[in-house]
Amino acid sequence: MKIGILGGTFNPIHIGHLILAEEAREKLGLDKVFFVPTCIAPHKDNSDVTDVSYRLAMIKLAISGNKYFFVSDVEIKRTGRSYTIDTIKEFKKKFPSDELYFIIGSDLLKYLDEWKDLGEIVRMVGFVAATRPGYPLESIPSYIKTIPIRAVDVSGFEIRKAIKEDKSFRYLVSEAVFNYINKRALYR
Repeated sequence: MKIGILGGTFNPIHIGHLILAEEAREKLGLDKVFFVPTCIAPHKDNSDVTDVSYRLAMIKLAISGNKYFFVSDVEIKRTGRSYTIDTIKEFKKKFPSDELYFIIGSDLLKYLDEWKDLGEIVRMVGFVAATRPGYPLESIPSYIKTIPIRAVDVSGFEIRKAIKEDKSFRYLVSEAVFNYINKRALYR
């Protein structure tokens, strides 16, 4: 089986994440794609990150109805800073005979030097970078496979900003996530 792993803060999960996962699934021939929300992102200011229970609930709402999409709480259960190498090791234990693909957006390529145990990660999984508007695929290391995806210029920051400014963010997230955010007054 071929399994994709898409990690991130998902603060909140938006249509860009869903399109990335679906196109990666199709282009790589993946049987499953796991969304893995970070507990605490190691390279980000986590001051405006909403509680992980809300982020997990929003992922579940956003992916419901897609038989190829799953959520993993492995980083949440581990608590503390979320390092990719630890997550990959957990997936290797759970799926020892399957092919694993770790999927990132091209915006994360500039941080690769800061990743813990990158060499070991590269040996354990297929490393895939997907194009993202404003982050061209330049100087890509040979160990990273690239896939072009539909250009959707949406970010969690943009959504949170719109909410704080009482502007519309409808259609940047799924309808279920939109309703969840409004019902709980998240990001206000």
